Amino acid sequence: MIDFKDLRYRLEYAGFRLIQAAILALPLEAASRGSGIAWRLIAPHLYRQKRVLNNLALAYPDMPLKERKRIAADMWENLGRTFAESFHRDEVLGGGRIRFEPEERYDEIARGGPCVMCALHLGNWEIVAQVGKHVGKPLTGVYQRLSNPYVEEATFRLRAPLYEGGLLPKTPATARAMLRKAKEGGYPSFLADLRDDRGAPVPFFGRAALSNVFPALLARTTGLPLYAFAAFRLPNVRFSIRAEPVPVPQTNDREADALVATASLQAQFEAFIREAPEQWMWGHRRWD
Repeated sequence: MIDFKDLRYRLEYAGFRLIQAAILALPLEAASRGSGIAWRLIAPHLYRQKRVLNNLALAYPDMPLKERKRIAADMWENLGRTFAESFHRDEVLGGGRIRFEPEERYDEIARGGPCVMCALHLGNWEIVAQVGKHVGKPLTGVYQRLSNPYVEEATFRLRAPLYEGGLLPKTPATARAMLRKAKEGGYPSFLADLRDDRGAPVPFFGRAALSNVFPALLARTTGLPLYAFAAFRLPNVRFSIRAEPVPVPQTNDREADALVATASLQAQFEAFIREAPEQWMWGHRRWD
């Protein structure tokens, strides 16, 4: 009997490998540019475009439709570039293409011991894990498994080398594992800008948005510093990874402190996005 689901997965995986081979056949900058152009041309005609424009209208209610469409087109190009760059990651990471700013902040992180690191889906967010290599610390990351097991395995092999402290799938047990890592002197890292249906509503572009409280709660529980990171895209496949500290209150109410810190983290993410709105991933359901 034919397993049609497995057949579909295998066909999807074959397509994935064909695209990977085509991208690797090109130099990095040509692959990035070509993929970006393709996404810019195709993606605005897909179903996610409506959500992108609606989210931009929620975040920037006074913005004209023409400007929202421009930002959306630039966003799709950024996503296409990020996709292609993931297959050329060694060249991106090892080619002097990344600036770490401000440098004194990274000296502070290197000297200060373990901390909780949070990034957002802006620019090429996949390279934020290079912070661990830069400061000489083993980051432990969390990722969302893909439904296709063959593509999942291939993408895991691409990502895992960036996380010397391990790359864990998002499961109910992961929270306990990250707490243990933090207590053992590890560096837990998260992508924490998307909607979390189990999270708490905090302001994001002036509207309540369900947000992941766990990173702030982890920092509050362990006493570790909390940092926000963003990998801004620069011309010619170059990047600036920025780091900003996020205050974590220490009162007698741990849950309230974590909620305040979560709001501060999301406010810092919003500040990053406002600097380059065309580089953030607007296609997810962030608000109700």
